Amino acid sequence: MKNEATGTFDVKLAPVGGGEGPIGSMSINKTFHGDLQGTSVGQMLAFRSSVEGSAGYVAMERVTASLNGRQGTFTLQHSGLMDKGAQSLTVAVVPDSATEGLTGLAGTMNIVVTSGQHDYQFRYTLPD
Repeated sequence: MKNEATGTFDVKLAPVGGGEGPIGSMSINKTFHGDLQGTSVGQMLAFRSSVEGSAGYVAMERVTASLNGRQGTFTLQHSGLMDKGAQSLTVAVVPDSATEGLTGLAGTMNIVVTSGQHDYQFRYTLPD
């Protein structure tokens, strides 16, 4: 079945390691509210260039949640770029990463941050 889940999430980022060098590492902890109910843990690698508004990050995030009345886990892969302020972000379910009632889950997530609030729009398919 094809579906769309929407809602908000709270996120806590914390530096991992000494923070030395041009590439930083952060831990990710999220709580999802709305159509996707649950939590996630993950890790992000990020680089900010010397040019204002230019940066990149990648992340892996393991989600434990309830979605469409089904419970399980799945992994999201993030790839984000900023080019002098112009942003692009891809967040997708890693194929075959879902377990239990979410086995077979596929999809992409759009994240919008407005005035500090994090909203998501998750377009997904889930076998019957």
